Amino acid sequence: MPATSQTRTVEAASGSSRDRSLRNLLFLFLLTVFAFALAGYHPGLEDDSFYLAAIKWRLNPSLFPHDADYFRVQFQATIFDKLIALSVHLTHLPLPWVALLWQVAAVFFLLHGCWRLARRCFDKPEAHWAAAALVASLFTMPIGGIAINIGDQYLHPRIIATAVVLEAIVEVIDTRIWLAGLLLASAFSVHAIQASFGISFCIFLWWTLRSRDNSRLTAIVCGLAPLGWLFEPSSEAWRQAASTRDFYFLGRWHWYEWLGVFAPIALVFLFQRFLKSRLLLNGTRLRPVVTALLYYAVFQTIVGFVIMLPSELERLRPFEPMRYLHLLYILFFIITGGLLGEYVLRRRVYRWVLVFVPLTAGMFFAQRQMYSGSPHLELPLIQSTNSWVQAFGWIRQNTPVDALFAIDPHYETLPGEDQHGFRGLADRSVLADYEKDAGMAARVPSLAPRWLKEVTALKGWRKFQSSDFDRLKRDFGVAWFVLSRDDDQFSDKQPNDLTCLYQNEAVKVCCLY
Repeated sequence: MPATSQTRTVEAASGSSRDRSLRNLLFLFLLTVFAFALAGYHPGLEDDSFYLAAIKWRLNPSLFPHDADYFRVQFQATIFDKLIALSVHLTHLPLPWVALLWQVAAVFFLLHGCWRLARRCFDKPEAHWAAAALVASLFTMPIGGIAINIGDQYLHPRIIATAVVLEAIVEVIDTRIWLAGLLLASAFSVHAIQASFGISFCIFLWWTLRSRDNSRLTAIVCGLAPLGWLFEPSSEAWRQAASTRDFYFLGRWHWYEWLGVFAPIALVFLFQRFLKSRLLLNGTRLRPVVTALLYYAVFQTIVGFVIMLPSELERLRPFEPMRYLHLLYILFFIITGGLLGEYVLRRRVYRWVLVFVPLTAGMFFAQRQMYSGSPHLELPLIQSTNSWVQAFGWIRQNTPVDALFAIDPHYETLPGEDQHGFRGLADRSVLADYEKDAGMAARVPSLAPRWLKEVTALKGWRKFQSSDFDRLKRDFGVAWFVLSRDDDQFSDKQPNDLTCLYQNEAVKVCCLY
């Protein structure tokens, strides 16, 4: 072949490869938009109250003068809040827009990791896309027993760390161990627990790929990475905080939560036996990935039982060793989706429709039922219709930065509140609540006595009288109160010394002068 013709052939192949890469990135972006729209977006929801508060405190240290320890102490171990705050400084964009862009990017790279891993495990493109599409469709699926979803409806360091872990798994398969190590170290700096499970799985996978014959032996050694915890002594206050977390106690788990533990392990075992007995997909890395996942799942289950059952190790429970299930589920769905695409869906459009339309419709319906009092997408510049979020916004704009609030310690469970956190949305200090601050006190024992003192002072909140509000001001310096329609004080018979400066159909914001 003449040199000119050969050059043209190489250039054509190179151009075709670039076109395919761009097309794949476009498809991944469209899948990201789909997953984002299906899951919804609710900044300030649940744990995001801590994360938003920590980021805002980094941007403005004058915020939260009374209660910064509720997020500051634990967040010393992560770069997440510093990273997002740095992004705000570098882009000069408002925090709501930066958080939104990070959320979209995190979802994109999570699905990118799923797709890349599926390409190592399956031959056909339809299998690659089915794996990524199944994870995207089940993004907000709750994982029984451990109180988390596959992904969150707000920016969470877990999803960033998981995306990095998936990329590290691909690098292990590609034998770029040094790069995998760098990725896992990066994930550890963002979310140590999630990265620890990733390290554990990567070691199993590395050994399985390196020596099939000795892979069973490593089940005793490989999962030790997640056990390097440092902890402080427990106390009675800590035990009361920990008792609010049902997922810390295996004896409180329901049968369907145990099914969520053992069913995936059993199915992975069946996958492994099925692949071992056949030359199926022999040119791919599916078999060692499934084998490593089985070893990882069995070992981490044993580790979880060892940590969670003995009372002598109760202080380790807040590190939630059973949350290894999060990575297990994602890898399981990648494998299941790939097999589904390879052997069932193929290139039959009607089969994709029959599988994914009911699945996504069910997930969307569940999200709307769960957060029925809020818009499905709480985007920047869009006024929220949630009465609680509106009240928190008024507080952020109209009260002193050093104000200290009191609120129903169970406010996140009230109808229409939809689990939006006060600190992250109101930017003000508040006495501890029973629903989320208890979890932080369980992780940081030094906070437990303070948490117990504050929630005890708020007992009987809904029937508080003038003397109770005076007591909170005298004992804690509280001068501001958020009242809900469920509180007796919400009616016209509220104490005379409370001046209410804001009111909507569900919430009043009052001051005690």
